[in-house]
Amino acid sequence: MSQQLLIDQSDSILTLTLHRPDKKNALTRDMYAALADAIQAAQTEDGIRAVIIQGSEQCFTSGNDVSDFINQPPGGQDSPVSRFLKAICHAEKPLIAAVNGPAVGVGTTMLLHCDLVYVADNARLKMPFVNLGLCPEAGSSFLLPRLLGHLRAAELLLLGEEVSGQRAADIGLANQALPAGRAVLNAARAAALRIAELPPGSIRLTKQLIRQGVADVANDVMEREGEHFAALLRGPEAREALSAFMEKRKPIFA
Repeated sequence: MSQQLLIDQSDSILTLTLHRPDKKNALTRDMYAALADAIQAAQTEDGIRAVIIQGSEQCFTSGNDVSDFINQPPGGQDSPVSRFLKAICHAEKPLIAAVNGPAVGVGTTMLLHCDLVYVADNARLKMPFVNLGLCPEAGSSFLLPRLLGHLRAAELLLLGEEVSGQRAADIGLANQALPAGRAVLNAARAAALRIAELPPGSIRLTKQLIRQGVADVANDVMEREGEHFAALLRGPEAREALSAFMEKRKPIFA
């Protein structure tokens, strides 16, 4: 696991780096569990003021590892996926994301729970849940319309439209679009260092006030989404979509 998720704590910042370069940082159950444990532990660690989630200079994450996803589908509120989503939903300390390249599925929806998001101009954000015969997750069916409005949320969720890093910044999915590579990771760390110098009690209270009411609603929505997601995952549309993906062909939906 240490090879798939790099964990570094320095300068009062916890940095979690997705590290599966051969699989475009696709997320496995073990990676979700490690992310959840690290984020939850950070909430009670006085030496940590902010948490950064990042990928490499080339890729944030291609989303779920499809073979892992098929062989061990997520289920229940105690699953690694659910634990991770609840951890980012209820995190009391600032979460900062640094996104280069692809951010597919949960790679985009997790950003909706972050307090600051920095993306590369070559970033590609996409939520292809409908394309796979599934439905939104991570509370995105609530958070995305709240952030962007119904029409833009529908465009991204119903059509599975891909969003460039620059457009993500323009429409409010990210704070800033930067040149691809190290600049994005540096921007996230610079923001975290600024937060680390500020009064921690004030930072936590300000985040709480900004997000008051949001986390509880998002949590309830995530649970409903999860129930539908699990049911759809067992259905014929998702089976056809995932089989077509693995076989590198166009799916046929009767």
